Amino acid sequence: MQAVKDYLFAQTNHYQGEVDPRFQDLAQQFSRMQDARTEQGGAALMVYFQGKKVVDIWKGKKSETEQWQANTPSLCYSTGKGVLATLAHVLVSEGFLDYDTPVAKYWPEFAQNGKSQITLRHMLSHQSGLYDIRNNIETASEMADWSHMLQVFEQAAPRFEPTTDAAYQPLSFGWQVGGVLEKATGKSLAELLQHYLVEPLTLDHAYFGVPQDQLANVARLILKKKKTDSTTAQTKSKKAPHQPSLLDKVLELSGQNLQDFQDGMIPKGMRNFSFFSDEGLQAIIPAATGVFSANSLAKIYAMLANQGQWEGKTLIKPHVFKTLSTVQFTKRDRVMPLPMHWRLGYHRILTLGKSSNGFGHMGFNGSGAWCDPQRQLSFAYTHNFPTGSITGDYRLWGLTQETLRCADKVLKGRKGWL
Repeated sequence: MQAVKDYLFAQTNHYQGEVDPRFQDLAQQFSRMQDARTEQGGAALMVYFQGKKVVDIWKGKKSETEQWQANTPSLCYSTGKGVLATLAHVLVSEGFLDYDTPVAKYWPEFAQNGKSQITLRHMLSHQSGLYDIRNNIETASEMADWSHMLQVFEQAAPRFEPTTDAAYQPLSFGWQVGGVLEKATGKSLAELLQHYLVEPLTLDHAYFGVPQDQLANVARLILKKKKTDSTTAQTKSKKAPHQPSLLDKVLELSGQNLQDFQDGMIPKGMRNFSFFSDEGLQAIIPAATGVFSANSLAKIYAMLANQGQWEGKTLIKPHVFKTLSTVQFTKRDRVMPLPMHWRLGYHRILTLGKSSNGFGHMGFNGSGAWCDPQRQLSFAYTHNFPTGSITGDYRLWGLTQETLRCADKVLKGRKGWL
């Protein structure tokens, strides 16, 4: 109820940056959604429409003592999967690999334990069967060792035969896809990202593993101060029974197997490892610790909204773009509680009702980026609030909805809700 009051009585022009008048309603909604949380963190919203930047706004705090800036980068969790997938498509366009050749051709060690026929297509569409992280490592801190994790997935066994099912790969996606990109090219993931996305698109902040000299620029979590009064102490002394979270209830109602969810999402020892620590930010965990500015994400998806073209450059060839944007799996998979309509590395756009044939990827913290080629539209929302949900955050859904509505007002003469 408090969230509703905060939204209704929030300021509608409390942000910095620039907005095209046609998208003013979106900027006002952004202000409403962030206003009550200004001291809890910061956020940025970037939108490209018909090849032009139309929204570039931000507000709030980057850290306890610093304000969010125009190009502040932040940890984006699974939003980075879409960036890694895009890099894969660029490399397919460049001829380094293709979607249907067994990965073992590029990465012979990967063929162990029944994986000789797994392809890049299987990995990108979450149909490789390699979604389990919990039973493949002993403790979460192992994830910070890139070479070690590639060896882990060389030895891992799939939980089902490729294409017979799908299971979202919350963490394992990055080592599978990132590993084959490195093996096929002979270049590190950082080198590939820099050469094939950062430089052609002139991105300001885009990292799988933040360099030491960039750590100070990254937004950090602003945690609530703990209460120390006697009442709190007494409450803590009495161990309350575990109460199922909203996510637990949603998964149970959806009919999902909670063990599949846990095996894919929660490595053992996760309490002792933080993605937001310097160690976590510097680690190459592409499925979870990609760090990006909203500008970088929106520009990557603006290129995709333009079907692989940007400022006279062809990053993704037409036949490759057609393949990457084609839905591969429409049913609900083993991990996600609702059908995601998996493309090659992207899922459908989740809204509050507005329809779109676009695609993108959201993160566990409610960040997200997507494109809608039919509308020539791209979107990116980043923040440092300590939220978490496997289906994103209501703010992400609401901002996506309003972005599509504003674009439709221009394209169709009316915003509409569906």
